[in-house]
Amino acid sequence: METETLNKDIKVFCITANPFPEGVKKAFDELNEYFPPNNSRRIFGLSRPENGHIIYKAAAEILDIKEEESYNLEIIHIRKGKYIMEWIHDYMKNMQKFGQIFQQLLTDPSIDHKGYCVEWYVDKDVKCMVRLEDASS
Repeated sequence: METETLNKDIKVFCITANPFPEGVKKAFDELNEYFPPNNSRRIFGLSRPENGHIIYKAAAEILDIKEEESYNLEIIHIRKGKYIMEWIHDYMKNMQKFGQIFQQLLTDPSIDHKGYCVEWYVDKDVKCMVRLEDASS
């Protein structure tokens, strides 16, 4: 298990998958209509339990404050701090690993239970991350 430190919050636009997990692809397809894939914008998946269900959001980094006024999309902050993480290499061929890795990460007693499970997409790979409670605020 590795660690990753985010030195500042990352503000993102979000589209909620409805329902989870069936709606995940549709949420990312919709996100890609707003923000076609390129290497200048970071892409994330955010999930956490709410009211007994997993809520999943496809997310794209906000690059400029002016963008916030241009789109009528939900905005969330991925909080700065220390995260535990594991890589999934070539994730499209290893989709079954998402659940396994997050189940493992969520067993750490130091996790921030108010935070999100974060998938940070990096080309064909993804960082699976969970924020630690004692992380800097």
